[in-house]
Amino acid sequence: MSVFTTVTPDEAEAWLKRYTVGTLVELKGIASGIENTNYFLTTGHGRYVLTLFEILRHDELPYFLNLMDHLARHGVPCPQPLADIDNALLATLNDKPASIVSCLAGRALEHPDAAHCAQVGEVLADIHLAGKTYPQQRDNPRGTAWWKATAQQLAAVLDSAAAVLLADEIRFQALHRLQDLPRGVIHADLFRDNVLFDGERLSGVIDFYFACHDVWLYDVAITVNDWCVLPDGSLDSERTLALLQAYHAVRPFTPIERGAWPVMLRAAALRFWVSRLYDLHFPRAGEMTHAKDPGHFQRILQQRIAAQSALQRLWV
Repeated sequence: MSVFTTVTPDEAEAWLKRYTVGTLVELKGIASGIENTNYFLTTGHGRYVLTLFEILRHDELPYFLNLMDHLARHGVPCPQPLADIDNALLATLNDKPASIVSCLAGRALEHPDAAHCAQVGEVLADIHLAGKTYPQQRDNPRGTAWWKATAQQLAAVLDSAAAVLLADEIRFQALHRLQDLPRGVIHADLFRDNVLFDGERLSGVIDFYFACHDVWLYDVAITVNDWCVLPDGSLDSERTLALLQAYHAVRPFTPIERGAWPVMLRAAALRFWVSRLYDLHFPRAGEMTHAKDPGHFQRILQQRIAAQSALQRLWV
């Protein structure tokens, strides 16, 4: 789901007068993403991404925009927010909070190999280390409290097997939230469609609007569950080890993280299964909308549960 709020070329051109990026050449909706309205915005000065925020409030957004600015200044290849003539990174367009960021070169990969996964592991560790000096904090809005509340809403629309699986996994996770794990800024959504490659080189990380303060290993698990998964939901050992080893070379894992690894893989699968179930059964109205298959992450969760003992051996 991507374009919820329509912006016409005339509206965009008038709005752009608050920036020093030249006049509008082209405005094109981006048919990807879930939470925000996105447009490619081409002006006389170059190409940018215009985002209208559909859920996040105006007072919440400085965390994300300032974070991207912070990471970019530390060498992380991520979008750079543009300030307007009043030096503000955030404005309002069609009654929605809106921002412009730089448009990075490259494209998302559908079928990554081990070399691609190694670059992803390295940049994820860079994000975690660079985020250590970011002064703002934001709790994870899709943590355990959200799982429980959303599961209650879903109970009435799920079949009995799915409802039991969901309830059992939430109970399991409640017993295994390891508070001693290293934590800090996490991306929280580092899927393949949020990483760009220019040829074989990683050129950008995008969509930081789920970023928050949480367990770093959980962020690694979210990433592995997308980049290293096989069609049956199991993990490809070569890609998994490549990603973990590259991450470890930048930010070494601690002994306690090894023990928590299978639990974090299950937690990461649960979070996105619940999200996709909610989007499917309680969709928001919008243009160019589609819900992603929740069955994909249900299969991943079931596989992680079945393979828990083996997962602890798939480590650096």
